[in-house]
Amino acid sequence: MKFLITGITGFAGPHLANLLIENGHEVFGLVRHSNGRETDILDVVPDDHFRQIKFVYGDLRNYLSISKVFEANKFDGVFHLAAQSHPPTSFVNPIGTMEENVMGSANLIQAIELHNPEAKLMFCSTSEVYGNVGRDGRKIQTTDQLLPANPYGASKVATDLYLQERFENKAIRGFITRAFSHTGPRRGKTFSISSDAYQIARMMKGYQDNILLVGNLDTIRVVIDVRDCVNAYYLLMLADGSDGQIYNVCGEEPHKMGHYTDLLIKHSGLIMLKRKSMISSIVLSILIISTVIAIQLRNLQAGLRNIT
Repeated sequence: MKFLITGITGFAGPHLANLLIENGHEVFGLVRHSNGRETDILDVVPDDHFRQIKFVYGDLRNYLSISKVFEANKFDGVFHLAAQSHPPTSFVNPIGTMEENVMGSANLIQAIELHNPEAKLMFCSTSEVYGNVGRDGRKIQTTDQLLPANPYGASKVATDLYLQERFENKAIRGFITRAFSHTGPRRGKTFSISSDAYQIARMMKGYQDNILLVGNLDTIRVVIDVRDCVNAYYLLMLADGSDGQIYNVCGEEPHKMGHYTDLLIKHSGLIMLKRKSMISSIVLSILIISTVIAIQLRNLQAGLRNIT
């Protein structure tokens, strides 16, 4: 079968490409620019796999460029993984997050609907659409109310709901996955667990003092390996009954985030290590940014009143 992966140069995309190639499928990867960034994925994609990937170029925020991809190619399925997926960044740049995640997805959906309607779309949503639901320890169901607690989650809710409407009206084929926490090779160092791993590796090399900057270690999450996560995506793509459905992709054993930090420290062999919380500085940064935006809006409003 012939599959397109958006976000192939991201975290999960290369692992999905490996899985598809190992199972005999033809893999295309959407890349924004032809500037050589394709080779970034060689850290987790073997050379013999890399040579089998066909790269196509287009910017999800530009409908014309995405439309051309589907005019020139026909796919059996599309794995839509591309997104601005960092919640803290979404507070700093909510408009950019919406452009990337909402309009970018809308452009892709429209291009598939018009030029490749037989393709099956997997939309990678997120557990962030549920917001703070589940803090009481109960299991989160796909039928739970969507109450995002950050702009990233809100951007995913928008596309999630739009696709549900498209599925209901038979405008497009596909399904939605709401993945919970997953980690593994290639995970960005701005995310939990990988941030700890990156800092600890630097300590082991003597590149930084033994002070580990951490987030909220009391947060409870179910974390799975990224390779298990993309395997779920693949199995759902092949499943006959997945059209129009929504799936939570997650593990079974919840742990406090401190559990994973403790495991990393144990495996590192480091003894004299101090932990320092970053939460207060992050909250302060968000408050400063919000204040600056509010001041700019007030100045703009005052300027408009003076004009009128």
